[in-house]
Amino acid sequence: MRFLFYTHSLVSDWNHGNAHFLRGVMRELVWRGHDPVALEPEDGWSRANLLRDAGEPALQRFAANFPELASRTYGASFDHESVLADADVVVVHEWTDPVLVAHIGKARRHGGRFTLLFHDTHHRAVSQASAISGLALHDYDAVLAFGETLRERYLRAGWGRRVHAWHEAADVSLFRPRPEIARDADLVWIGNWGDGERSAEITEYLVEPARRLGLSAVVHGVRYPAKALAALAEAGIAYRGWLPNADVPGAFARHRVTLHIPRRPYVESLPGIPTIRMFEALACGIPLVSAPWDDAESLFRPGRDFLFARNGAEMTSLLRDVLHDAGLARSLAKHGRETIAARHTCAHRVDELLTILGQCGSARVLDQLAPKEAAQ
Repeated sequence: MRFLFYTHSLVSDWNHGNAHFLRGVMRELVWRGHDPVALEPEDGWSRANLLRDAGEPALQRFAANFPELASRTYGASFDHESVLADADVVVVHEWTDPVLVAHIGKARRHGGRFTLLFHDTHHRAVSQASAISGLALHDYDAVLAFGETLRERYLRAGWGRRVHAWHEAADVSLFRPRPEIARDADLVWIGNWGDGERSAEITEYLVEPARRLGLSAVVHGVRYPAKALAALAEAGIAYRGWLPNADVPGAFARHRVTLHIPRRPYVESLPGIPTIRMFEALACGIPLVSAPWDDAESLFRPGRDFLFARNGAEMTSLLRDVLHDAGLARSLAKHGRETIAARHTCAHRVDELLTILGQCGSARVLDQLAPKEAAQ
């Protein structure tokens, strides 16, 4: 089938975690014989910042790391009707311009033969509800929400015809242990500053524990203000800026432990939704200690797959335990990988997507599913 993914960016993962998941899903679709293509705005914010910070070589790196993936840019004169006419499935991400969201919906209503899905991977449904309520979703066949609490928010508000929970996951062809790389440092955290959404949490669960324990620690990410960079330096934490997502497994392999620090809107308003980095870290077999969040959907096995720290003091204690107890570290790594392999790979999410398409797909999609996926 021909899949079109309208995304903020496939090429750039600069402060854009959804690119990680979309790459994995598209690669899985390619391996199953489908034809996925991403469409991204030529002036997208993430892409523009990547070019500013890393230049054209960063775009070339994407092509080298993901040669099987195709992405096209669009501008004001782009012929959306032509690409939509050839599509079987169209998935529109929630960062897409509202005018274009409505335009694609009208194309579906006026004879479009594709199945049309809206994909939400953000907290704006609770933090900026007007931004979502103003979207024209009545012509969309279904909504994909990256967690049950977000799905329930859509249902309560009456946004969309059908709403399905569709969590993010790890691309385990990329995110896997790298035993050939020596672990030569203690702690790595890969995450962006977050516009104040987790500033206090970064201080409590990362900066202060690393300082107290005297850890060899590294932070990768973007949008760190001068005050934050000074705090990292004072704690002896090396700041190394943006890291291409394809290089993250190597960074995990060089360190003995990592952290999960969710953004506050998810903890407070959308429980049950971790960051995608948690799936990726566990897939790589690195022990993980998490700041508080509510695993409301039982995605993992807390205490076996990872450890929960209720406050900064407990984070300090648990990091010390993991770094000084090789048996505990091995157990966490083993069980975390088991859970990812059993439940949270991009292959699992493609299976779920095809099931959703079977439930709400157009006749054109159902005809193509019938001999393969629908028969499974």
